[in-house]
Amino acid sequence: MDVKYESFHENKNHTTPDFPYNTYLCSIPLDFPEVHAHWHSEAELIVIKKGRGLVEVDLKSYEAEERDMILILPGQLHSIHQRDGFAMEYENILFEPSFAGADGNDRCAKLLELLFDGKLDHSTMINKSLPYYTEAEACIERIDNLCSRAEFGYQLGVKGALISLMHQIISHHSQYTEQTVNSRSIEKVKLILSYISQNYSQPITVQEAAAVCCYSCSHFMKFFKATMGESFTSYLCSYRLKIASQLLTSTSDSVLEIAINTGFSNLSYFNRQFKSKFGVTPVQYRKGQRKTAT
Repeated sequence: MDVKYESFHENKNHTTPDFPYNTYLCSIPLDFPEVHAHWHSEAELIVIKKGRGLVEVDLKSYEAEERDMILILPGQLHSIHQRDGFAMEYENILFEPSFAGADGNDRCAKLLELLFDGKLDHSTMINKSLPYYTEAEACIERIDNLCSRAEFGYQLGVKGALISLMHQIISHHSQYTEQTVNSRSIEKVKLILSYISQNYSQPITVQEAAAVCCYSCSHFMKFFKATMGESFTSYLCSYRLKIASQLLTSTSDSVLEIAINTGFSNLSYFNRQFKSKFGVTPVQYRKGQRKTAT
């Protein structure tokens, strides 16, 4: 069973080879209640259009609001959550580092390579407190205008504006040193999240999950709680329920089949957990989503 949206290590193509850049609008919780922790090979800019929310990058939480921008480098673990009951509309901008010119041999490419490889201290959160914010925001506005018109040759303008934005970030990198999270911890999180995405349909014990990280059970439970903000069993249940919600709207499988295929051996328990998370039963959720689609 393949629900690609929920793959922690995203292998799907966000861009096309002839124009390795893409942008799309999302809303939390209208489109989905949250975006689980994941990572991918593209760089990403999250631009907040309305409201506020929480964005986590490499296990560090950022409170984001309207007009804030968050830069996510290739391979960085990140997630998006609702904040204090607020809704948040945001623009996702994804692009391959090569699109900005990071695959060449000149000095410009080397500077970009340092940034995308995480070797330059920079501000992950780009907001009004930074001296280059006005210039950065102007770059995003130019990109949005070019993409909305999509006139002949607009791709060149998008690339130019994106490079201008990278210039602002790189040229101010030495002024903003953020505390980095232990890279070993991040790799451990990636290991266990990958294990969940590959095995969520089967029983997973704490002992098995701990073994993936080469931790004792007690150390693993403390580690997971400290890094992910909730217990392993709670996170696993929430993840399975999110997969189930997608299957309810994308397949004609019965509720029992979906429960079994997402790791719930007891239908009554699945129904209770699902209603606790989404406020409705699986059957009601399926009917409601179909009405919305029509």
